[in-house]
Amino acid sequence: MSEIVISIEGLKKQYRLGAIGGGTLTADLQSWWARKRGKEDPNTKLGQDQGKIGERFWALNGIDLQVRQGEAVGIIGHNGAGKSTLLKVLSRVTAPTEGIIRMKGRISSMLEVGTGFHPELTGRENIFMNGAILGMSKREVASKIDQIIEFSECGQFIDTPVKRYSSGMYVKLAFAVAAHLDAEILVMDEVLAVGDLKFQKKCLGKMGDAANNEGKTVLYVSHNMSTIRQLCTRCIVLNHGQIIFDGDVEEAIKIYMEQDKGDLINFYDFTSVSRPSVDHGSVLFVDNFEFLDKEYPIYQNNEKIRFRITYHSKENIADLRLYYTVLFGDDTIAGTTQSKVFGKADKNERMQAEFAFDVSNFVPGRYYFYLDIFTMNEYGTHLSYDHPAQKIFFEIVDDGKIESIRWQRKYFGHIRLNELEILHR
Repeated sequence: MSEIVISIEGLKKQYRLGAIGGGTLTADLQSWWARKRGKEDPNTKLGQDQGKIGERFWALNGIDLQVRQGEAVGIIGHNGAGKSTLLKVLSRVTAPTEGIIRMKGRISSMLEVGTGFHPELTGRENIFMNGAILGMSKREVASKIDQIIEFSECGQFIDTPVKRYSSGMYVKLAFAVAAHLDAEILVMDEVLAVGDLKFQKKCLGKMGDAANNEGKTVLYVSHNMSTIRQLCTRCIVLNHGQIIFDGDVEEAIKIYMEQDKGDLINFYDFTSVSRPSVDHGSVLFVDNFEFLDKEYPIYQNNEKIRFRITYHSKENIADLRLYYTVLFGDDTIAGTTQSKVFGKADKNERMQAEFAFDVSNFVPGRYYFYLDIFTMNEYGTHLSYDHPAQKIFFEIVDDGKIESIRWQRKYFGHIRLNELEILHR
């Protein structure tokens, strides 16, 4: 069994809420005198809750963790769970309030776009600077610089100051530097959130190779469960600064999704729901959505989902269609569907339409979609009239009649294709 390279015991990190200190002695004295008299602090920002200033908040609250050499460990959890704080403490960006951390090997971290880069230096100069920070000699960095430049796809701009780079170029170069320099531990926080799909795949392949073939340890934070599945062999779920699960990737994702699954309800009122633009809902407005024949939208995969929408319009509109993309609960896409022309909108009239959706190929799990009502001209151009920014949840359960191998979403996705037809035996 490989040796332990990261050992954490009782790790805690505490922050104080609000701005502590006014920035100048005069401002601090003004704030102190106002508090003494029970008056409003003249230096607080508009809308800021003065009662919470100075309150203590535990971003990490008792983390115990061991990571072995060569492991690719995913760290997931909702915003504010403590993921980034944990990586910052491990990267020595901030100090822990309590606890013990033992690490064996050099650590290379990429916590946000441009971390560790000096904007006035060129890409080439930043590569050498990052190598020096890791304790590498100029000769050691020079031996790897061609690989780094080639991987980053920034060769044309490598002698340009990085302050002129786009966010995508920043990420490409920063990742190439972190992945190729001689560090035994790679710490990555949402590094694939920026950048094109082709480069994301290349990064995942490089991180997987670093863990599997080079013996490097990878800690990877992401909200993209697809990349967690592809890269990680172990996954940790954080919630309010504590580890609530440590183990199998699929089980971790399931727990993560259950934290924010949304209530399974059969009726959605869109009256106060926001729209992605001022044009959506300005002419035609979807009032509500309702699942039919169900108290809760839970379906066996031999059933059809039936639902009704209610809408009204300020104008007469012909040839309306409905469109939506179905996503699994971890935000990965399952598929897209649209209707043929289902009807029209009459000016100042409240109207309804009903639909049925076949889910027989859906693998069990929780899904959601957003509605989009549109028209399409003879050239195939879509004009979207309304698109309520409301997730509509439903759940699929297996009816037990399909004989299948154990489903692994990492490899198989969310849709079960139709059974192979045997033509000759």
